[in-house]
Amino acid sequence: MAILIVVNKPQNWPLKVSGGEVVAARDYLTDPKYYRLRGAKVFNLCRSYRYQSTGYYVSLLATARGHKPIPSIETIQDMKSAAIIRLASDELEDLIQTCLKPIHSREFTLSIYFGRNLAKRYDRLASYIFKLFQSPFMRARFTFHEEDGWELQSLRTISANEIPEDHHDFVVKVTQEFFTKYRYANTRRFAPRYDLAILYNPKEENPPSDERALDKFIKAARKLDMSAELIEPDEYGLLPQYDGLFIRETTVVDHHTFRFSRRAFAEGMVVIDDPESIVKCGNKVYLAELLDLHRVRIPKTLIVHKGNLEEIMQRIGLPCILKQPDSSFSQGVFKAVDEPQLHSMVEQLLSESDLIIAQEYLPTQYDWRVGILDGQPLYVCRYFMAQRHWQIQLKDRGGKTRYGKVDTLSVEEAPPHVISTALRAAKLIGDGFYGVDLKEVGRRTYVIEVNDNPSIEAGFEDRVLKDDLYLKIMEVFLKRIEQRKEARQSR
Repeated sequence: MAILIVVNKPQNWPLKVSGGEVVAARDYLTDPKYYRLRGAKVFNLCRSYRYQSTGYYVSLLATARGHKPIPSIETIQDMKSAAIIRLASDELEDLIQTCLKPIHSREFTLSIYFGRNLAKRYDRLASYIFKLFQSPFMRARFTFHEEDGWELQSLRTISANEIPEDHHDFVVKVTQEFFTKYRYANTRRFAPRYDLAILYNPKEENPPSDERALDKFIKAARKLDMSAELIEPDEYGLLPQYDGLFIRETTVVDHHTFRFSRRAFAEGMVVIDDPESIVKCGNKVYLAELLDLHRVRIPKTLIVHKGNLEEIMQRIGLPCILKQPDSSFSQGVFKAVDEPQLHSMVEQLLSESDLIIAQEYLPTQYDWRVGILDGQPLYVCRYFMAQRHWQIQLKDRGGKTRYGKVDTLSVEEAPPHVISTALRAAKLIGDGFYGVDLKEVGRRTYVIEVNDNPSIEAGFEDRVLKDDLYLKIMEVFLKRIEQRKEARQSR
C-alpha cells in the first residue's frame, strides 16, 4: 500500500521518509497518476484544512479516490463541532483531570504532534486525543471550572508554520519516529486488497468472540487477500484508515460501540453491526412490537409501565420473566415466582426505565440459536440451561459464571421450522449478522430475541463448519466492500 505525504511545498519539507513519497498538494490534486493510484494512505500535512482550501480538497479527493486520508474530512469537521468536543472531553474526563491537576492557571494549551508533546508528562493525554482525532499537528485548549474541573474546550489543526521554533527539533524527531513505527506496523508479506478493523475490548468480561476466534477471523481475512487488524475502544480516530469495521464487542446504543458503528457508516465503510441493527436489536420493547406486528410467534408479552402493573398477573401470570429493554447475555433478565417478588422486581426495573418487558415463562431444556448473515443461516446451536437453573448461564455467589453445554448442528440437521422462523425474524432487522434465539414448546416455535452481536467462540459455534465459518463471514465483508467500490466508481 502506497504511503503519500502531501505537503504544500515539498522543497521545504525537512524529512525524507523511507517507504513514503512526499508529494506536492497541487500535484496530488491534478496529476492523473494519483487519481489512478489504488489503496494509498495519504498523510495530509498541508498548511490549512479550512473549507475549500487546498488541504481540505486533499482529504476530500483522497476519500473520493478510495484512499485513506489523515485527517479525514469527518475528522476535520468533528474538530469544529462543540458537541463532539464535549463528548471527547467526557470520555477523557479522568485522564484530563489527572494530567492537568498540577496546573494553577485557568487555561492551558496543549500542542500535539503525531500524538506526542514536548513535555513527557502530557504524552498520554496527547496520545489519546490523537487516537480520537487523527490529525498530525493539533492544539487542544482546556479551561478550568470550579465545579467541574478541567474541560477540553476546543481542538484545532495547526500548520507547520505555527509550530514554535523551539519545538522544531522535537517535531522533526517525533514525525520521523511516527513514520518509522508506521512503516514497521504496516510491513506485511502480502499486499492486501482491503483493510478491515475488528473492534474488541480486552477488558470485557464476556466478549462475543474469544482470542482464538479473533485470530481465526484475521487468518480468514488473509486468505481473501484482506488485512484484518484488532483495534480497541480508544482508537476511534483510526477508523478512516479502513474499508470495513467488524464489531466484536457487546454493542449498546448509549455506548462507544454505537459511536464506532455510526462513524464507520458515515465514512462509507462496510460495518457489522450497522447502527440500525444495533438500535433495533438493542431494545426488547422495540423487538416485541416489531415481531408481534409481523405475526412472528413470541411468548405472551406485555410492555409494562407504571399505569398497567395490574395487567401482569391478568395477562401473563406466574412465574413471569421480566426484562430490561437493553439486556443481553442473560443479564438484566429475571424470573418472578410469586407476587411479592414480582412487585419488588418491577419496581426496581421501572426505576431505571419507563418501559420494561414481561413475558410468560416457557421452560425448556435448551434454547435454539440460529446464526444468520446476509439473509443466510450459517450455524445452529442448542444452548442448554445451566445445571439446576432456568437460564443458560448462572453466576454464583463467588462471581464465577457456570454455563450449560453447547450442542452445535449443521443447518441441514436443524428442524426446518426453527430455521424458517429465525430467517423471518432476522429479515425484519436487516441483512447483518444476527443470532436469533428461539424456544420449541410442543409443535410451536417462539422467537425469544434477535441479537445483533452473536457469539462466535472457538470450539463452540464453529464446531461444525470449523475455519469455514470465519471464511464465510469474511467473504461477506469482501463482497460488500467490492460492491461499494464499484458503486463509487460508476457514479
